[in-house]
Amino acid sequence: MKLTIAPLSTPGSVTAAAMAAIRGADRLYLQTAQHPSAKWILEEGLPFESMDGLYERAPDFDALNLAVAHRLTSLEADAVFAVPGRGAGGAMKAALAKAAAEKGVGLAFLPGSGYAEAVLALLPDVPAGDFRAVEASSLPRPLDPYVTLCVEEIDTPFRAREVKLALAEYYPDEYGIFFGHMDENGAYDVRSVPLYELDRQGAYFAADVAVVPPASFERLSRHGLEGLTGVMERLRAPGGCPWDAEQTHESLKKSLIEETYEVLDAIEQNDPDALCEELGDLLLQVVFHAQLGAEVRAFTMRDVTTGIVNKLVYRHPHVFGSVSVSDSAEVLANWEQLKKKEKRLSSVSEAMEGVPRGFPALMRAQKLQKKAASVGFDWPDAAGALDKLAEEADELLFALENGEGEARVFEEAGDLLFAAVNAARLSGCDAELALRAASDKFFARFAELERGVLEDGLELSKLGIDALNLRWEALKMPK
Repeated sequence: MKLTIAPLSTPGSVTAAAMAAIRGADRLYLQTAQHPSAKWILEEGLPFESMDGLYERAPDFDALNLAVAHRLTSLEADAVFAVPGRGAGGAMKAALAKAAAEKGVGLAFLPGSGYAEAVLALLPDVPAGDFRAVEASSLPRPLDPYVTLCVEEIDTPFRAREVKLALAEYYPDEYGIFFGHMDENGAYDVRSVPLYELDRQGAYFAADVAVVPPASFERLSRHGLEGLTGVMERLRAPGGCPWDAEQTHESLKKSLIEETYEVLDAIEQNDPDALCEELGDLLLQVVFHAQLGAEVRAFTMRDVTTGIVNKLVYRHPHVFGSVSVSDSAEVLANWEQLKKKEKRLSSVSEAMEGVPRGFPALMRAQKLQKKAASVGFDWPDAAGALDKLAEEADELLFALENGEGEARVFEEAGDLLFAAVNAARLSGCDAELALRAASDKFFARFAELERGVLEDGLELSKLGIDALNLRWEALKMPK
């Protein structure tokens, strides 16, 4: 059996191939007999069956598509399925293809024009040479605002609102678009409307189309990653910004670190607006480095995004594969094993070597300790680590009291800090974050101490340590 999908396009624009297939069909099925594009079939008296009954009984479009696909692929004779517009697309096309493959039915899709072409023909001033036609029910992301976009099948006010909100992610609310509404005879009434009024057009029909002319960069009020990469490319190009043109991977290192810490600060301040802004600044650093890589043909921004997408898919086999996990701890364990396999690490030492030396010291110490702990080289609990912390404190004190020299004191101070990280880790704390919090607490309390001293008409430097300690202890008391 062979099933041919013939597009009915719009009244007066049916292709010769589609018309011949429809007229010569052994069995002809219409998606709906109530559409103006099917009017000529009724007028010619061609025998057909429609899917209108399935539309009335189906609880939703997924069920409808499955029912249509089952009915059409269960026939014993060749058939033609006539569909308004450019033919079956999106979810219906997928359902037909799946059912045909399962039942061994040959499937052919005849080409044809759609609603978009009919509306564009009435808009000679809109560039149509490179337009993109999409279905309102499956608007793709991302969109390209620099080409003409035609959104077909805006059939309800709800759908119109969905499309409006999706387009508002790219275009200003007042951006001028065209709305084409098909009447009962198949003719289009095309009007110019601002984007924000797309869902205020009164009547809607399955053949309705929104045409969005291409925008200039200056007209866009919102931008995606492609906009940022475009700006960066322009800044680095001849005639761009002299400062940006001078930068290198090396010169940007400090900015990358600073922007990362500003993101952390916004998170700790629980400030969503600041976090949004700081994430943008951090993203700029990523795009900047990608542009530098592209200029010497080392890598591009697409290589960067491809690499991280592939890594995420590979390290989440419980999401993208058949692996089962019971909790997040198992996820992390699998992650580490996959990471070792991916990086071809055969020993713990090699895994430790992969911890960047450029990390903050506390963070690097904690990661090294976790690598060692993964093979059992660890204290049984925080108590053992605290005993070691006391031992290291005694050794530092001994080095200081016995004048063992700067190098020895430096070494013992490092051992003390490393032991403190162990104690924090085994207590369930992130040492880096714990010390940041302690620093913040110290700063706040010292500022309060200073404020109290000044309010009493005194000077910090003249009070002496004993008086300052008394005030400090008082500030620590519960209020």
